[in-house]
Amino acid sequence: MAPFLQLVAYALCSEQRKAATLAKRDDTDPAKLYPGHNFSVPIDHFHNETKYEPHVNDTFPLAYWFDATYYKPGGPVIILQGGETAGSDRLPYLQKGIVYQLSKATNGIGVILEHRYYGTSFPTPDLSTKNLRFLTTQQALADEAYFAQNIKFPGLEKYGDLTSKTTAWISYGGSYAGAFSAFLRVQYPDVFWGAISSSGVTKAIYDYWAYFRTIAEKGPPDCIKTQQTLIHAMDNIWLKKNHTTLPQQLKTTFGFGNLTRDQDFAFLLENNGIGDWQSLNWDPAVTSDEVYRYCDNITSDKVLYPATEKKRANVTHLLNEGGYRANKTLENRMLNMIGYYNLTQLSGCDGTLDSCFGQNNQTYYDLDSIADGDWRSWPYQYCTEWGYLQTGNTPPNVLPLISRTLDLEYQSHICRAAFNITTPPDVEIVNKYGAYDISYPRLAFVDGDWDPWKDATPHAFEFGAPHRNSTASEPFILIDSAVHHWDENGLWPNETTSKLPPLAVRDAQSLEQFAVEEWLQEWKLHCLQNGGCS
Repeated sequence: MAPFLQLVAYALCSEQRKAATLAKRDDTDPAKLYPGHNFSVPIDHFHNETKYEPHVNDTFPLAYWFDATYYKPGGPVIILQGGETAGSDRLPYLQKGIVYQLSKATNGIGVILEHRYYGTSFPTPDLSTKNLRFLTTQQALADEAYFAQNIKFPGLEKYGDLTSKTTAWISYGGSYAGAFSAFLRVQYPDVFWGAISSSGVTKAIYDYWAYFRTIAEKGPPDCIKTQQTLIHAMDNIWLKKNHTTLPQQLKTTFGFGNLTRDQDFAFLLENNGIGDWQSLNWDPAVTSDEVYRYCDNITSDKVLYPATEKKRANVTHLLNEGGYRANKTLENRMLNMIGYYNLTQLSGCDGTLDSCFGQNNQTYYDLDSIADGDWRSWPYQYCTEWGYLQTGNTPPNVLPLISRTLDLEYQSHICRAAFNITTPPDVEIVNKYGAYDISYPRLAFVDGDWDPWKDATPHAFEFGAPHRNSTASEPFILIDSAVHHWDENGLWPNETTSKLPPLAVRDAQSLEQFAVEEWLQEWKLHCLQNGGCS
């Protein structure tokens, strides 16, 4: 995949990187412990809706994995929605983390279910825009409901019917899959007895400039101030319409003079460095601390890269032109920013700068084979329904962490180039499920206070989400100093590490377990009142 295709919503796709890291670190290969299975589901669940025309009557194999190690008759099914990555990346959660914890505590069956158009679960022979018409939240929700109502787990036939008709099904998901699980509970309340939405982005937002708001609020203050100052100086240069040479001088000073478009350079600065915040995790084997390494660079008052000293005169000139009277401290920090991007980005480019960092190569956008699903599927979803374009459109009185030149026009280029979509996504397709107000009995919301996606979750109080009390039926948990669904992963029972889950994460997992156990007591009562369930 060409490096320019980092454009596929970097932040949510970091889910793939996190899951892949988990899969590689285990002593026992989860793929050997949990063989993959396929279950046939309809390609088109909604023959009455014109947007899916021409309709089809075929089915496709939806991949899933399960672990019945702790199952005892009467136990629930704990199903984790794979979301926007291959389901196989989620297998470690059957060994440790939330699925393992809940399955063991409740004598349940743990299941990982892959999302259509990811991994190996493709219903069409290619990913042309026409064939992507079945990639909607609505169709994928119907997949999981159909699965829950009809599955027969191989090897567990002796236990009889384990579908949602006789067994309590509890859905869990993180991030996009977290919103997905919440929607399942609301849309299919008779199928899913309960659901946990972790960092669930239940509010679809076209211009999600607020992604960097939480980072600005929770990041290291000196780093944030320096980032804002340097980006502001660059914006002042980029936005000087009567001075055509300064933007080129800026790129050249950073070593990116041969990168054609100024916005591609600005995007590079967004997507690396400060943009690595979401990759933080409490688990040292999973986390990427790159954002702190970046911050250490741009907050050092000493020049960390001696080779950049020859650029000092240019830096002084650029800072002055950018509206900041140059001083040695600010100059040194900008020189360190230059050195950082030369080391971490420029040194890894083996071709032209446009081939490595440009976002305008139509040849790549025209790729639509199944092999291109790792970049093509999620952009189609956010171009049509979800939005979440991370722009620099912060309020005028707030300095942004990323360039204001990264506007909706630029960030939506992939929608036009890859899918010929020229209109904003219809976010109401998603928000009809409840958005900030979504609520339902036996539906839990667990979010991180440091999560850049918090402003798209029901904890987005600053944007109108209602305050609510946390109850056993509807837990409402905000994990202090936590980033993106930190409650999802865990450790081996006998694993030792210098950094155990923070107490706030352990408390959240305990509350989730308590809630599920309470929900299962309700299930037993429900079964008694209805003449039995299994």
